[in-house]
Amino acid sequence: MSALLDALRAVVGSAQVLADGDLSAYELDWRKRYRGRALAVVRPGSTEEVAAVVRLCRQHATSLVPQGGNTGLVGGGVPDDSGRQLLLSLTRMQRVRRIDADNLTVTVEAGCVLQTLQQVVADAGLLFPLSLAAEGSCTIGGNLASNAGGTQVLRYGNARELCLGLEVVTPQGEVWDGLAGLRKDNTGYDLRDLFIGSEGTLGVITAATLKLHPRPGATMTALAACPSIEASVALLRLARQRLDAGLTGFELMERFALDLVSRHFPGLPRPLPGAPWVVLLELAAADEAQARTLLEATLGEALEMACVDDAVVAESLAQSRALWHLRESIPLAQAEEGLNIKNDIALPVSAIAGFVHAMGSALRAQVPGIRLVTFGHLGDGNLHYNLQAPEGVPAATFLAQHEAALNRQVYDAVMARGGSFSAEHGIGALKLGELAQRKSTVALGMMRAIKQALDPEGLMNPGRLLAR
Repeated sequence: MSALLDALRAVVGSAQVLADGDLSAYELDWRKRYRGRALAVVRPGSTEEVAAVVRLCRQHATSLVPQGGNTGLVGGGVPDDSGRQLLLSLTRMQRVRRIDADNLTVTVEAGCVLQTLQQVVADAGLLFPLSLAAEGSCTIGGNLASNAGGTQVLRYGNARELCLGLEVVTPQGEVWDGLAGLRKDNTGYDLRDLFIGSEGTLGVITAATLKLHPRPGATMTALAACPSIEASVALLRLARQRLDAGLTGFELMERFALDLVSRHFPGLPRPLPGAPWVVLLELAAADEAQARTLLEATLGEALEMACVDDAVVAESLAQSRALWHLRESIPLAQAEEGLNIKNDIALPVSAIAGFVHAMGSALRAQVPGIRLVTFGHLGDGNLHYNLQAPEGVPAATFLAQHEAALNRQVYDAVMARGGSFSAEHGIGALKLGELAQRKSTVALGMMRAIKQALDPEGLMNPGRLLAR
């Protein structure tokens, strides 16, 4: 493969082709469950360079793995262990190409970090609402390739709903420029939606035109203690009725999830420490007084209905950030506690309480002492239903003995209730078998036909999302 590496150096520069030394930042996934070995890491700096790299890979029959910030949770952005795959890192492609304030759009390259884009747009007096715990390191290309969700889906939708156009390098090394920021364009198949959520298996997203929104005059955050998960669902129903489109966030946290945060980050404040379930609400309104009046009135009504036992409303931006930081620290606390079985599931909101009760009883009967870490985006029906080893049981032992059986049990229950076993994290390598088993044969046939039509040589991220 030396001829390929020499050709790549001629295209992107020798400094941008990494073939020696410690490449673990690229080869090891965020959860440290998947470690691959790349032929080399190539870091192009432009769409033209990406296209040239793809053409060279095709000439040399070498598959490639696109990677953004390497924050994925399903092993979809790291190479396999063959040492024959090229890792294509897009992190040098960071430019915000254009903000069109009248059209409420921004055009940005795939390697731009989400938090950077949020700040650039905010400085222009606008809002890009995609928000998730990894926003300080995840990139726009990865967000789109995985159709990221996050905490604002309830109001603004996930990455798919926030994207109007894409620029993509095809598996043949051609560039499709579909960056027009149009909200109406009925001129055939929606090619954009083929690539969003495709996890790098159909092409390389190099840039995107994204929807912006006016910045709200004020946002208000509150934390509410609920006596049960049924009460949390009742609070959501009430908040939707009273706050309507102003309700931008509704996050659910079970007590043990917050106990883990207190254990590993004792310096963080813990309001409402004894509550079985805690809900984080966020409201956007024209001004602070209106936001506070609406939120406090809604919580007052919830107290009268007994779906809330107590509540605190943030008095400042710093307090609001502290409440969100509590929520966003749950995955970090779990990582500190040890490897766990992550279930990123979606259910109709009406089915969530029944699922949580039935599943909790079944899992505790099967593995006495199992610790259930339940939190997530109740407003859009997405739970992170994670299973931690019993106290004193090594995480590796727990996973080896129980992961396959417990996943099957959880997914069976989710699918029986009309849900999905992957809400926002994607398929990657982790859930490859589940997709093959649980997706309908008709759906799988169409997906394979699309893959064959666009990438007949199978060079784009093989062994991810769809089995080879």
